[in-house]
Amino acid sequence: MTQRGIFRRLLSLLLVIWALGFIWFAMALPRHAEATARTDGIVALTGGGGRIPRALQLLEARTAKRLLVSGVDREVRPREFAAEYKVPSGQMSCCITLGYDAVDTRSNALETARWIKDNKLKSIRVVTTDWHMRRAIFDIAEEAPEGTVIIKDAVVSRPSFRILFLEYNKLVARLLAWTIGW
Repeated sequence: MTQRGIFRRLLSLLLVIWALGFIWFAMALPRHAEATARTDGIVALTGGGGRIPRALQLLEARTAKRLLVSGVDREVRPREFAAEYKVPSGQMSCCITLGYDAVDTRSNALETARWIKDNKLKSIRVVTTDWHMRRAIFDIAEEAPEGTVIIKDAVVSRPSFRILFLEYNKLVARLLAWTIGW
């Protein structure tokens, strides 16, 4: 067999692996966690519909005592957030942290890790959209203090093929970057 033939077979194999991975990614999206599972904190990643309401619902159900909303726009003030989501002022001041430092999934993970350390938390529940969960959890687990228990609580959505395609490729790129030490 020629080098060209070996290269074609290897490329074909990689394409099949990529395609099977995409099918798995799209067909087996994460779901809600049990609402009764308790953690020390809840982290809601901004950027998708239903994430913040789900996190507030879990906080109201007392599944945790604290909530970090990571990736809040710098223009949003706590009073505006409280009004938008009908959060009582007492709950806003005691239990909810608005994180303004994150602009993407990697910086969500860094912001979350700082919040975990600052509050000495041992367990968190991450709330994000189903299609975003795998990459978010990967990055948060990489940055969180060792031994932190992380529960996945996905907001179920109806993502388009485009969203799934882009997110799968972001996940693959992230895993490859991690593999080579970036």
